[in-house]
Amino acid sequence: MSYSLSPYLVDLAVVRGAVASGDVKLRRMIGGRFKQRLAQDDDYFADQIERGAPTRYDALRAVIDGGPFDAAPEFAFQYGYAYRMICEFHGRFLFNNHFSPFRGSWLEDVDAGLSALGITAVAVTDFMYGSGPDPLPYRELPGYGEWSAEQCAQGLAQWEASTPEQRQALDPEVLEAVESCVDWMRQARAKEGYGIAGFGF
Repeated sequence: MSYSLSPYLVDLAVVRGAVASGDVKLRRMIGGRFKQRLAQDDDYFADQIERGAPTRYDALRAVIDGGPFDAAPEFAFQYGYAYRMICEFHGRFLFNNHFSPFRGSWLEDVDAGLSALGITAVAVTDFMYGSGPDPLPYRELPGYGEWSAEQCAQGLAQWEASTPEQRQALDPEVLEAVESCVDWMRQARAKEGYGIAGFGF
């Protein structure tokens, strides 16, 4: 089975602030922009919806309203994907060729490469194994994690402190993935208060 990461350059305060905001205008704007995607998602998850899962738009409504959330754990994924739509609406998708798709321990391998260079401020596994902001119910997939503006700044400083010899000692594919992470952090650093919101699924 293969997995994928979807990282977004966002103002984390803005996307978190959308949760439980009750912002009807935002909900309608997201619904309008992603109307076709909503229909496609509902078609893809039709079996789960027939069993009681919320539609994607109903899940978006619950996320923005702060509930109510379906009590069935197997349907919690819809709220994670709805929050991803909020991040996509407010942010910008980041090139992630080295993480889509991936298999096995690839994220752990990249984290080991980051650590070997002294980059400890960020980890790509954060995007796969974390959970969304409260009060979103926990779900295994999609995973969610954040790199704050401060973490991105620290991670860049740690990258710049690494030596060419350290970088050349890495497996070339791991180094390319690390350099992709560095590019994400640079883009975040270029926009005041911006960080990375990442989803793994």
